Amino acid sequence: MTTLEDRPNSALLVVDVQQDVVSDAYRRDDVIANINTLVDKARSAGAAVVWIQHSDDGLVLGSSGWEYVSELVRAESEPLVLKTFGDSFEDTTLEEILAQAGVGHVVVAGAQTDACIRSTIHGAFTRGYDVTLVSDAHTTSDLSEMGVPVPEQLIAHTNLYWQYQRAPGRTASVQDTNEVVFSA
Repeated sequence: MTTLEDRPNSALLVVDVQQDVVSDAYRRDDVIANINTLVDKARSAGAAVVWIQHSDDGLVLGSSGWEYVSELVRAESEPLVLKTFGDSFEDTTLEEILAQAGVGHVVVAGAQTDACIRSTIHGAFTRGYDVTLVSDAHTTSDLSEMGVPVPEQLIAHTNLYWQYQRAPGRTASVQDTNEVVFSA
């Protein structure tokens, strides 16, 4: 029910599952396994899989810490979007890639829940996309020393509030990996 006309397809956005981003992430291995399952499901359905990779002063483009984790392998034909802002749409080619693929529904997985995942789901929603957040396929690091809730609480809160997002002509949903279905 996206507001984007003639865009019936869905795509998986794999956001920032990079060496340094997830090195100490909550339930890292489980989340990466779930993302692998989602990648397989999307590919099997013929849906787009879009890989998104962040860089900034602390995550230097081309460095080993900037690289995707070895457990996740991007197919040569799958787009890679380089970004420097939390929102994966901001100043990137993501919108063009999704438009060319006829995508009006994005399924979002990756890291960090409280930063780039939140920015991306909100960015997609405000741009007219239907957005599914995969509840067991996003993670974050423990920043509780800085007064932030522990990762388990951040993830649970994000899953909770996202399922109640509403806007005219689009939907927000939260699903477990095993519930996600892709359309192409």
